[in-house]
Amino acid sequence: MYLRIDKLQLELPMAENPDIEAAKAVQELLGGQFGEMSTLMNYTYQSFNMRGKDKLKPYYDLVANIAAEELGHIEAVAATVNGLLTGAAPRQEGAAADSPLEAVLGKGLSHHFLFGGQGALPVDSRGIAWTGENVFNSGALVLDMLHNFFLECGARMGKLRVYQSTSNPIARELCGYLLTRGGVHQVAYAKALETLTGVEVGKMLNIPNISNNEIPEAKKYHDQGIHTLMYRFSPDDYKDIDKIWKGPHPEDGKPLTVTDELPKGGPINPGTPEPQVYAPGYHPGELAEIAARLMKNA
Repeated sequence: MYLRIDKLQLELPMAENPDIEAAKAVQELLGGQFGEMSTLMNYTYQSFNMRGKDKLKPYYDLVANIAAEELGHIEAVAATVNGLLTGAAPRQEGAAADSPLEAVLGKGLSHHFLFGGQGALPVDSRGIAWTGENVFNSGALVLDMLHNFFLECGARMGKLRVYQSTSNPIARELCGYLLTRGGVHQVAYAKALETLTGVEVGKMLNIPNISNNEIPEAKKYHDQGIHTLMYRFSPDDYKDIDKIWKGPHPEDGKPLTVTDELPKGGPINPGTPEPQVYAPGYHPGELAEIAARLMKNA
């Protein structure tokens, strides 16, 4: 069972200018092999299928709780893509009004306009759909934790490369936050493996070996201590996370803490209508009238 809160996990700046190419790059963080769809579904199915949840409770709590956080990461990536696409194919007058999408033809990801209502899609930066083939759930606890550690390392590489591919502020803000929170998950799975095997996996961090403190958009979250926090995404459950998430952070030695407070976050952009792709469908004025009547009659 999930509880949903109508906020983003981070406060995203409004995109001041459309950036079709940045939107295409950020799609990799959503539907790529190492994107947020993959982290979400890997951890979700591992939590669904874990045998002996009662006896392996700290590990079950960890995987199930991180899966819940990943739902919010998908939401944040989609919000970033939507922001970057807003206004990309502006209204045109005269003869050009008959072909409003001609201006974006051959740019970015065509499916954003032809299929996606000028919004995010569950695809990678090539437009290839995310697939359940990206889910690994062996049922063997050590192997699954090892895979999750590898998955977070691959995700970190992807975020760094997307960050390096664009100077767009909204895309970089997203990358900074995801690098910080992905780093938490990297450390968490390393610690889980250490408790299971005795191997000091934390000595391998960071992979890639670039400190988040070198990235301004991530450093600010580190300065706030967010890299040491494991949010508990439940009012009453997953209370044994602290059996694993404890001790010093491997990079700066600060104490790791489980918190019942949720991320402060920020508002969700209501979304500017894009009539050239019929989103949301009716003429915006007609929709406003319909909504006003519903509110009046409620």
